[in-house]
Amino acid sequence: MAFSPSSVPGFFPLLIAIIVILQLQSYETQAGGLALPLRTQKLQSLSTPHPPSKLRFHRNVSLTVTIAVGTPPQNVTMVLDTGSELSWLLCDTGPLSQFRPRASSSYAPIPCSSPTCKSQTRDLPNLSSCDSATHNCHVSLTYADASTAEGTLVSDLFLVGGPPARRTNLRCQSSPSSAGDTTAAGMLGMNRGSLSFVAQTKTSRFSYCISDRDAGVLLLGPSNIVPLNYTPLVQISLPLPYFDRVAYSVQLETIRVGAKTLPIPKSVLLPDHTGAGQTMVDSGTQFSFLLGQAYEILKDEFLRQTSGVLNPEKGYVFQGAFDTCFRATQLAAAAAVRRIPAVVLGFQGAEVAGGGGGGGGVLHRVEGERRGNNEGVWCFTFGNSDLVPMEAYVIGHHHQQNIWVEYDLENSRVGFAPVQCDLASRKLGVML
Repeated sequence: MAFSPSSVPGFFPLLIAIIVILQLQSYETQAGGLALPLRTQKLQSLSTPHPPSKLRFHRNVSLTVTIAVGTPPQNVTMVLDTGSELSWLLCDTGPLSQFRPRASSSYAPIPCSSPTCKSQTRDLPNLSSCDSATHNCHVSLTYADASTAEGTLVSDLFLVGGPPARRTNLRCQSSPSSAGDTTAAGMLGMNRGSLSFVAQTKTSRFSYCISDRDAGVLLLGPSNIVPLNYTPLVQISLPLPYFDRVAYSVQLETIRVGAKTLPIPKSVLLPDHTGAGQTMVDSGTQFSFLLGQAYEILKDEFLRQTSGVLNPEKGYVFQGAFDTCFRATQLAAAAAVRRIPAVVLGFQGAEVAGGGGGGGGVLHRVEGERRGNNEGVWCFTFGNSDLVPMEAYVIGHHHQQNIWVEYDLENSRVGFAPVQCDLASRKLGVML
């Protein structure tokens, strides 16, 4: 998930996202990037051998990538998270574990004396200690649901695409973190912190595009696929209790439903003096979240514009934060979608549209919920941060569908462009 307990107090995760599986073939782009194609595939297929550089994904629990770690390489499935820093792996813990440290000659625990063990990063804010028995660095995190995740700080070689392999620090733990995907073998931290995978491998730019067919492409390096509209990263130098300084934080300026710009006071969309209210672009969260005041204004306008189109399912709350839900048959929902307005998030220099032909839908069918007359339950894909609770706006990957999203660390900005992902992928030689 994109949030650490230090940046979002009280947060508990929504375990919904996308599965991505790395295969053995990669595509070098003219701009020098590495294109990794994505395909729909079930998690059970992870044991099937694939070439190590092609990515496939399937909607399941988390956005994960299977990469090669260790010497000789071992394929491991890790959550791809642009909101987390220190990567972690399950090590020798039964059926979920895919990494065997003793089988890797390049595996190395980090000693207590290492400067890395003593570093103060987002994921290691006074949370590292020394294991008196092994004299290795020990890391422990406590999450908002009172669960803990702990393990040894280690390093090993990561092979992405092709040689050379890159030595990376991570946490080797004995049990899954409840703040992440319990079906994954680990998590790959992709934020801007000093211990993130992108920082350790000196990756200055990466991007992806997710189609509405659950297929797409992940690109490491420069893209130059489509002209992008960039918005600058919001950077605050002072440490604030609710502001994550290494997240991909942008400034949300407007929200539009159809043609109507919502009357949300500017102050509601700005981080306050504590840092609460930042807006994060996050691959580790499926849906999007707004702080309560902005959410209520959006909800009221969405209900107004869809009155007579959708039948509200009163009293139902999905995943503890999505309280704008409806009931409809599959046929009625499909007809309604064509009449539902897009929700557009506006930033300085860029915007992201969801639904109404934009990137990603504004309704999600809740699996397993059935009502009379063969009706299902459908929920608005924007949630109320106050119900979680967390002190942030979050743009999840569901609202990034058919949008090329680029994380440009070198120039401190995030780029967006609406595209048809299957067509854009062909420019890289990748067929979806």
